[in-house]
Amino acid sequence: MLTMKSERIWMTPLLLSFGLLLAGCGGEQEASPSEQQQAPPPVPAQVMEMAPRDISLDKSYPAMLRSDNEVTVVARVNGTLEERLFEPGDLVEKGESLYTIEPLVYQAEVRRREADLQSAEAELSRAQRDANRYERLLGQNSVSRQQYDQAQSELLVARANVAQAQAALDSARIDLDYTSVEAPVAGMIGLSEVNVGNLVDAGTELVTITPLDPLEVRFQLPQADALKLRRQRQQNSGNITAELVFPASNSSQPQRLQGQLEFLGVRVSERTSTVEASATFDNPDGLFLPGQFVRVKLTGLQRFDVLAVPEIAVTEGLMGPQVFVLDEENKVRARTVEPLETAGSWLIIASGIETGDRVVAGDPAGLQPGRVIEPQPFDGEAHKVAETETPQETGAGSEGDLQTDEADGA
Repeated sequence: MLTMKSERIWMTPLLLSFGLLLAGCGGEQEASPSEQQQAPPPVPAQVMEMAPRDISLDKSYPAMLRSDNEVTVVARVNGTLEERLFEPGDLVEKGESLYTIEPLVYQAEVRRREADLQSAEAELSRAQRDANRYERLLGQNSVSRQQYDQAQSELLVARANVAQAQAALDSARIDLDYTSVEAPVAGMIGLSEVNVGNLVDAGTELVTITPLDPLEVRFQLPQADALKLRRQRQQNSGNITAELVFPASNSSQPQRLQGQLEFLGVRVSERTSTVEASATFDNPDGLFLPGQFVRVKLTGLQRFDVLAVPEIAVTEGLMGPQVFVLDEENKVRARTVEPLETAGSWLIIASGIETGDRVVAGDPAGLQPGRVIEPQPFDGEAHKVAETETPQETGAGSEGDLQTDEADGA
């Protein structure tokens, strides 16, 4: 009896302890809902419903300026270079005299050819009188037919000699004109390649003249850009213009040149998969120089029926670029997208979103998949979103936590 009573006394504390343990466990299960953190309130954010739209964009390409009318002046006659009539770096006008090449020799040649022409004309006059006389005598049967034919032949030869002498005189006069070397175009003249007193031959390079207004720029378009540009030009959709920007110095504003796209090639380079294009720019102040490497900016380009989101709405996720879309309950879901090209503050999307999707248009910083959004109307101005949007205070953890949540939401 004593033994059984002692056993009961020993087991009573054990049972009480086990009961208290069970009660404690049950108490934690019942207190869990009250201790759970309440769901954060919906976050207001601008939301846009995806629909095809036309987007205007600008593109810039590396290029090198050139003067399409640049010429190298060469001597057209042989002789001594007697005079140079310009200073290197001068702006010369078309037709302005640049050099003199031994004109006296060619003046003498002109006089000789003039004398030859006078002699030929005198012979033609004599032959003409003989032909007329023999024609009258033939009508009187005073000369034979053979004599008449001979007189006519001499007349034709005399006429040919006059024409030949006239041609020789014209050639001599041309050579005399070439002794005064004139500028074939207007522009800035370079350094003389030949000094005064040197003997030059026909074909000797003398100097280069570079017109600075207008200037041409040639550049290469990627094959895809060239195809889209060609389609837009065929549809006459918008006015495509070109622009060059000269970098500003510390005390000046950037200088710009406006131009027009003049040419778009019809052949794709097998080596670079690009298409050649050219644009022309007015350069009245000589701000740009041929040979200068620049970037040419094409404005007025358009993309038709594309899906685009504000560039700020795209963030980098674990699977690449992504945007946040809303489901039926206005909860955020991450969606991996494939960007195509940038159009100002817009980013054209090639795949990943569809028409009708609701996309968060603002800055996605701090958003987590599953977070409820209070949709706000999007005004359509992508650049204003970047200026006004600030990261939402959501109580989210670090970037690593955000990526983990995105992965869970995906």
